[in-house]
Amino acid sequence: MISNQIIQNSIDELRAITKVDIYIFDLDGMKIASTSDEMQISRDIIVNFANSPADSQVVGGYHFLKILDDGEIAYVLAANGNNDDAYMIGKVAVSQIQNLIIAYKERFDRNNFFQNLILDNLLLVDIYNRAQKLHIEVECPRIVYLIETKLEKDNSAMELLRSLFSSQNGDYITAVDEKNIILIKALERNTSPEALEQTASMIVDMMNSEAMMNVRVAYGTVVHELREVSKSYKEANMAMDVGRIFYAEKNVIAYSTLGIGRLIYQLPVNLCRIFIDEIFGDSQVFDIDDETLTTINKFFENNLNVSETSRQLFIHRNTLVYRIEKLQKLTGLDIRTFDDALTFKIAMMVVNYMKYLDTLEY
Repeated sequence: MISNQIIQNSIDELRAITKVDIYIFDLDGMKIASTSDEMQISRDIIVNFANSPADSQVVGGYHFLKILDDGEIAYVLAANGNNDDAYMIGKVAVSQIQNLIIAYKERFDRNNFFQNLILDNLLLVDIYNRAQKLHIEVECPRIVYLIETKLEKDNSAMELLRSLFSSQNGDYITAVDEKNIILIKALERNTSPEALEQTASMIVDMMNSEAMMNVRVAYGTVVHELREVSKSYKEANMAMDVGRIFYAEKNVIAYSTLGIGRLIYQLPVNLCRIFIDEIFGDSQVFDIDDETLTTINKFFENNLNVSETSRQLFIHRNTLVYRIEKLQKLTGLDIRTFDDALTFKIAMMVVNYMKYLDTLEY
């Protein structure tokens, strides 16, 4: 149901234009919104009018009218004055509030529809039938963006996104949990991957500058039919998880760029433990210090180039070689060779995945 504040804002605007005071009551005769506190009409009069077959009535210098919702009376409106002007202004207010009720109900219904759609709670025939009733285009390129806000019940983030992405353009904002907002975005045909990432980056920047929030954005792949939106959502959800484990430094993660991280994420934990045992044996790979890990990661970033890595780390070449050889003694892997470097990279990603699973258990 539409909020009392929305009704109050609506009649305040009319009062500013027409100078006619308007009062809104529920079916029990309780005042829920008004432009003045001067009206003194008993609740019995309002309740009796609500239960009468009349569409309008003049009592005590006020025009009473009914506000309907799907043919059923929802509110009683009173306009100050018993002349035609008061009656016409009251009719305008009734029409405006009834249209607001329809708009907010449609927005709620769309929100409910998309929530059930992405969670696979709808039959195929229901998807098409409800989409038609809600005026949602069935065949349209779409992609799902998942925005992790890290704050529970933060309405400011939701409202900011709604100001950026309009349902008039086919974009819809919803949520299925406390900390993640879902943007289902309509796309132009042949939208480039660069444009998709630019949208995600724009969301991050706007949230940071306008709402002072550090968010992470993950997105799935483009789908071309409404029934496939849940697929893009699942991909975005996986991208968020995989990014959290393997790419913590990134605030934008695309499903299509997850690479080997996506493969490791789908491995059974028992298989991961067997792999680690086979690679490292009794080595204390979980206890590798941060300095060594930083050195290794920088070494990999520079494609196993010792000179460039030592330059970027501001250390002597021999110091870097010493750290690499120290790691070789610990693990038996010489990461200066491609095969051992690849093995170690995958193994450390598996280790990070296992650490993540351990945090979920607790």
